Amino acid sequence: MGVKQALRAIDAFPRAEEHLLQKTKFGAFVSIVGLLIMVTLFLHELSYYLNIYTVHQMSVDSRRGENLPIHINMTFPSLPCDVLSVDAIDMSGKHEVDLDTNIWKLRLNSDGHITGTEYLSDLVEKEHEVHKHDAHKEHHEDSDKIHLQGIDEESQNMIKKVKQALADGEGCRVYGILDVQRVAGNFHLSVHGMNIFVAQMIFEKSTHVNVSHIIHDLSFGPKYPGIHNPLDGTSRILRGSSGTFKYYIKVVPTEYRYISKEVSPTNQFSVTEYFSPIHDFERTWPAVYFLYDLSPITVTIREERRSFLHFITRLCAVLGGTFALTGMLDGWMYKILESFTKKNSRTIVR
Repeated sequence: MGVKQALRAIDAFPRAEEHLLQKTKFGAFVSIVGLLIMVTLFLHELSYYLNIYTVHQMSVDSRRGENLPIHINMTFPSLPCDVLSVDAIDMSGKHEVDLDTNIWKLRLNSDGHITGTEYLSDLVEKEHEVHKHDAHKEHHEDSDKIHLQGIDEESQNMIKKVKQALADGEGCRVYGILDVQRVAGNFHLSVHGMNIFVAQMIFEKSTHVNVSHIIHDLSFGPKYPGIHNPLDGTSRILRGSSGTFKYYIKVVPTEYRYISKEVSPTNQFSVTEYFSPIHDFERTWPAVYFLYDLSPITVTIREERRSFLHFITRLCAVLGGTFALTGMLDGWMYKILESFTKKNSRTIVR
């Protein structure tokens, strides 16, 4: 046996002789259907290959000494901007007076449209400076008495202004970024920044303070694809009652790694909610608290793309399987049609 004959003997793809090949109309139909199926599957596999998927990994959080950015965007439809204040306290109970805070307050009319803007460079520090300044004026007895009574000219103007705003149905939208230390703490929005006597003259009692609010956006860092902030779009409207809202937040440090190798450090969070109604005999003032704590576990989300070799393997399997199946279908149908043809021819001959 020669070399050529040996090679022909192991040929896995023998060629049929021309006179044994027969083309039929049904075979053409099966070929077109098979081709359409293969094109569809090819596009599906190509889309599957080009699509980016994410892999989640968990590890112990090792970040230290960083700040925690808090993005807030809230609307208080029943509180004017003049009485609304923002405060932040860490787990030690100290006010964060050195925050690099950028907060804006937008005055809203009764229809919710913006009528004015106020920039708050550092609300907490401002309040502390006011109290310190008042403490240094002890030698002015008359000024001290007037300030303690809360009926000085500035306070009277404030009272008139706020009462008019309440009568006009003004609201306030607060948005911006709070940079706090990376420790457990809370920030809250309330009327706590006001002088207690001024607040009593404006609202008469704490049950008249309506802290109804809408949370448009609350996040602890930049957003990434697929993130879900559970408080976005939350609306809590009080009618005929008052109280304090408390949101207990568990912050999960997160690191998102894009396919381009760009890394975005951010945070996810989960939340539970509690509402405490305030009654006439209580001396506490309503507020909206966000109490947050940090998880010791960090989540790394990494974008990945499937390998080209994996794509080729799946493509060969899908296209080859489709080709083999359509070939088998064509063979079966040809045999069925041929058997019917032979039966008909025999009947005619008889």
